[in-house]
This record gives sequence, C-alpha cells and structure tokens, in this order.
Amino acid sequence: MDRLIYTAMTGASSTLGQQAAVAHNMANATSTGFKTELHRLRAVPVQNAQMPTRAFVADASVADDFSTGPLQHTNRPLDMAVQGKGWFAVQAADGTEAYTRDGSFEVSANGILQTRGGLPVIGTGGPITIPPDVEVAVGADGSISTVPRSGSRNNTSAVDQLKLVNPPEQDLKRGPDGLFRLTSGAAAQADPAVRVASGYLEGSNVNVVEQMVSMISLARQFEMQTKMLSTAQEMDRSASQLVAKS
Repeated sequence: MDRLIYTAMTGASSTLGQQAAVAHNMANATSTGFKTELHRLRAVPVQNAQMPTRAFVADASVADDFSTGPLQHTNRPLDMAVQGKGWFAVQAADGTEAYTRDGSFEVSANGILQTRGGLPVIGTGGPITIPPDVEVAVGADGSISTVPRSGSRNNTSAVDQLKLVNPPEQDLKRGPDGLFRLTSGAAAQADPAVRVASGYLEGSNVNVVEQMVSMISLARQFEMQTKMLSTAQEMDRSASQLVAKS
C-alpha cells in the first residue's frame, strides 16, 4: 500500500512539473535560438526510511536538446546566427560570462553592442563598442568592421571580433535567465573554427508536434496516477472495514 501511495503521489507531482516544462518549450517555439528542455523521471528510494518499499519519483535528470534550429534570413547586419555548433559570448546581469544562440543584437545609446535584453556582447577584450554613424559588417569569423555613412566610404575600420566559443555540450548548464554557462563556472576559450552568418537568425529547435504529443501523454499519465491514489484509498477503506468486522 505504501509503495503504491508514494509512487503515485510523487509521480503525479513530477508529471505536473514535466507538463510545465513542455508548456515552456511550446511557448518558446518562435523564440530565436531557443533550445528544447528535456525532462526525465526515475524512481528514487527514500533515504534512511524504515520501510524500504517506499520510493519517490523524481525529475532527476534534466537535459537540453542542442540540435540547431532553422536559419531565417533577415538581411539585417546586426542579426547573426552561428552556423553549426558554437555560441555567442555575452556578459550576464551578474557580470559573469554566459552563452547564447540568440544573435538578434542591437547597439545601445552608449554604442555598446548588446542583446535585445540589454546584455553586452563580448569581444576579444570585453564588451564591444560600435562607433556612431557607421554601417556594420560582420565576417564569417565574427570580425566586426565599420564603414562611415558619410565621407569616404572606402575607409573601412576593424572594430573588434565576436568571442565565439564551442565548449563540450555536456559541460553546459542552462541558468534561470535562459543563458548557458559552464558547470565549472569558468569562461570558455574562444574557438576560431566557429562560423557566423550575418543577416540571419537561428529559429527555435522546438518540434511543436512532438511537444503536443508529449503533453497529451503526460495528461494521460497524470490521470492514471490520480486513479492509482483513488484505488489506494478504496483499498484502505476496504481493509479497515474487514478489520472492524473481525
């Protein structure tokens, strides 16, 4: 009886968490550079329990789908997409280095190249500064050059180079802000092999149909778990009646 109750109870609770994760994926089906979150359940025995048959169901292994999303042409110079594997380095709100595939950048009023959320994009020596009144061009290696909008348009100036990294995917962890960081907390080394496509954005890799099927499956799973709790309640009531009659 106790095994049934504990397994069904914790399973139902964890299934609700999985439904929330699937809903989060579906909500980001159109988010630039978003990576699908993967959740798995497994049984975990209760530590120091007097009755070893009791076990919890826990959302113990959370992973991410790092497959690339489709490239969408925007023809906007400050829109950039990593081709294949790799990441843009940005400065997170807490000052640490973090990584994103969302290359929808813009220039702030102070001339800082930043994400739509206001996070500075990191170059070879820190945040990248763009001079005023210039046109920006980005090379495949992440090099940024500018051409003045007035005067001599043959005067091309090299500004900086994007810090592009490609650490092992198993060493990356998604933070509450949606950015990825190394689990060690260190900064990844720049990888010259990473390539960038200017004028493109990477779409989300969320498979909406797959997520819908998963949501239906989880709903049925939750229904089954609640029925198991009802069955346990009925069994307990029947057992109590038998004991009362004896």
